[in-house]
Amino acid sequence: MNKIYFYAVVSLFGVGALSSCGGSKGGSAVSEKTGYAYNKRENGGFEVKKNYKRGPGPGLMEIEGGEFIMGGSAIEIPGQDMTSYNYKRQVTVSSFYMDETEVSNTDWLEYLHWIRTTFRGKPELAEYYYTALPDTLVWRRPLSYNEPYVNNYLRHPAYGDYPVVGVTWQQAADYAVWRTDRVNELILREKGLMTTFKDLNKPTAKGGTPVKKPDTIFNTDVYLNGQIKDIGKKAPLDLSAEAGATTGKNKAQRNVRLEDGEIFQPYRLPTEAEWEYAALGLIGNTQYANINEKKVYPWNGLGITSPKKSTRGMILANFKRGKGDYMGVGGSLNDKGSITQSVHSFTPNDFGLYNMAGNVNEWVQDVYRPNTFEATEGLNPFRGNVYSDKERDPQSSVIKIDGKGRPVMKPAGTGVKQSWAQLQSQYVDSTYKADQRGYKDAEKTLPNGELLALYNDKSRVFKGGSWNDQAMWLNPAARRFLQEDESTADIGFRCAMTMLGAPEVKSAGKPQFKNKSTKPFKVK
Repeated sequence: MNKIYFYAVVSLFGVGALSSCGGSKGGSAVSEKTGYAYNKRENGGFEVKKNYKRGPGPGLMEIEGGEFIMGGSAIEIPGQDMTSYNYKRQVTVSSFYMDETEVSNTDWLEYLHWIRTTFRGKPELAEYYYTALPDTLVWRRPLSYNEPYVNNYLRHPAYGDYPVVGVTWQQAADYAVWRTDRVNELILREKGLMTTFKDLNKPTAKGGTPVKKPDTIFNTDVYLNGQIKDIGKKAPLDLSAEAGATTGKNKAQRNVRLEDGEIFQPYRLPTEAEWEYAALGLIGNTQYANINEKKVYPWNGLGITSPKKSTRGMILANFKRGKGDYMGVGGSLNDKGSITQSVHSFTPNDFGLYNMAGNVNEWVQDVYRPNTFEATEGLNPFRGNVYSDKERDPQSSVIKIDGKGRPVMKPAGTGVKQSWAQLQSQYVDSTYKADQRGYKDAEKTLPNGELLALYNDKSRVFKGGSWNDQAMWLNPAARRFLQEDESTADIGFRCAMTMLGAPEVKSAGKPQFKNKSTKPFKVK
């Protein structure tokens, strides 16, 4: 079974204000509790990041979280009772980041290109590349002429900005892991914290010492664990007592650490709660903690056409209006697309997100259950946790690496921190159940013992409606499922990223409490 990895160590960019440990407002350079100055070698070299500012990774929008009624708008769909497969419940979603658009064909081709060039000449290339290929045969239908899409949709530039389809949940999750490492490596190299790409590819002058190209594929976890030694010209100074000089040509420098706040948290698939909250975009209807108008779709109103004078009557999403009607009448096409459209089509919702209804359905992290939200927490509800640990040497903490340059993961053996003795003995708590995705779910069986349900622990939720769905599926509360190793021509995805620190995205113009600054301690 493919596992969802929640990285406890790699959660980097949204670390809130690390400088808050420093005491006074603005980030004091002196500890409130001991009086020792931070960032000084003579005091032991304890470093604290000052003036830290968070922000979204490439492609992401800030989504300020809050409470909402999950599944609350489903019952408002005319002619369809959604309560049979969703459970209306008040929940709270923490602030997070979300892709502005769905992942496009060009985005996926960049992924394939990296695999092909990075693993050129290596035996693992063929399997890695083939596994990452979307299934373009999803376009084939026994009674349709869709062969042009089979041959052209993924690679032809005419569809470059269209959402990638034919990708399984597993492929989407793997893309998010790859994207995390590429973004973090770019940041470190462009800032000179590692050897820059320019220096790695610079021709060697006569008599010069060539820059050794990395023989280890960059991975955020492995780098943070100190197993990738690459010190750039602008790498942080090493203030530890044993590091040596911190000035001059031979100044001691070190790898970036988690505490430096330089790199991002992992990209991942959004949870179902995050996706539904972001799709509704109720922030645009909020005033003084009140929701002025509920929504059936990501836009206001009960209709599916624009009420604005300049665009009046235009369809607001890419979907199927009826059996056999995919785009309207020639000369006045309704949604201007017989299949998918550009990921930047139509008007974004109040969070700035495009196509949160229609175009393609989108994978989310959750495992499907009919009444999922009866058995989940009120804060960040999610179903599908499979806790995993990096496989490492208990003495040296060296992480074992697979053929892709990523940590080898193993099922979490215990739910609590182990004692040192347990760690050295590789103790595993046999009572700890890392995977509780089927927790408290009744299983109905047939007389022959076969399960009656069509879903299982590999059934994943997808949401949003698509070019091939009618309007009732455009409601953010609507939910369906498919096996995590299957794909279709109308399911794509977008990524999300956890936001750490204060949940308020923008404080300007909002009332705030004034906090008294603590005076730094001074030895008299």
